Amino acid sequence: IKLGVVNLDKPRGPTSHDTASKVKSLIGVERAGHGGTLDPAVSGVLPILLDEATKCSNVVMSGGKEYVCVMKLHGDVSDEELEDAFRTFTGDIYQLPPVRSSVARSVRVRTIYSIDLLERDGRYVLMKVACSGGTYIRKLCYDIGLYLGVGAHMQELRRTRAGPFTEETAITMLDLYEAVERWKKNNDESMLRRIVRPVEETVKHVPKLYLMDSAVGAVCNGANLAVSGVSKLEDNVRRGKMVAMMTLKGELVALGISRMSSEEIIEAEEGIAVDTERVIMSVSLYPRIWKHKKHEPDR
Repeated sequence: IKLGVVNLDKPRGPTSHDTASKVKSLIGVERAGHGGTLDPAVSGVLPILLDEATKCSNVVMSGGKEYVCVMKLHGDVSDEELEDAFRTFTGDIYQLPPVRSSVARSVRVRTIYSIDLLERDGRYVLMKVACSGGTYIRKLCYDIGLYLGVGAHMQELRRTRAGPFTEETAITMLDLYEAVERWKKNNDESMLRRIVRPVEETVKHVPKLYLMDSAVGAVCNGANLAVSGVSKLEDNVRRGKMVAMMTLKGELVALGISRMSSEEIIEAEEGIAVDTERVIMSVSLYPRIWKHKKHEPDR
């Protein structure tokens, strides 16, 4: 549990912070964080990270998001005009956070991967938006309305994906209550174990390097990962980007920033491959192996 994640389907009403606090007290962990804020009026996927897994919150938040949104147009437009607007707003866009936002209001670049029209009833438009983390869908609806010349606002919003977590595998707060009740009253952990997912699920979308057993202990103690400590790696590692360092068993050891690409690591004979940023694994799980120089005997 101390390295677990609950993929929660947040209902409309409570804040993300209140939801995380409720999960924390219900399960009985010391810390709980969430993988990306949802406004009280918004429902959907809200990953809740428990104890040591909270170190992975930024990884989840940096992953792509998907939403289903009801946008209300303030005037009449054709389907062709609407589709043209969707194409125009696909790609990199500039956004100024809403006045009610909790972050500083400065223009930011966000990426819209796709906008799909699901259904339409006159001025009410049901659409699916895939976007980068930090995108404001309310502002997107407003800007689409400006582009169309009729105005628009977001009527309703639901998040269907946050990073690697989707609504298909999300559980409700009622499910969590039932699982905890079985655990505490009947000592039955089976349902809770299905609900609390391993921390490794937070890095499904992150490029991975697999460590030699002899390197795990050093990385757990905060050392950077040397090329010699890499057993194998995925081919999408890029210089300056976040990577997940894993054991050969598939356990998450740490997060870091790669100094080299996949190709450079394979070709290099020495040097540092990854700067360790966040250690996730306990230092006690793998032995620390250091190389010591043999001292010449005193003469």
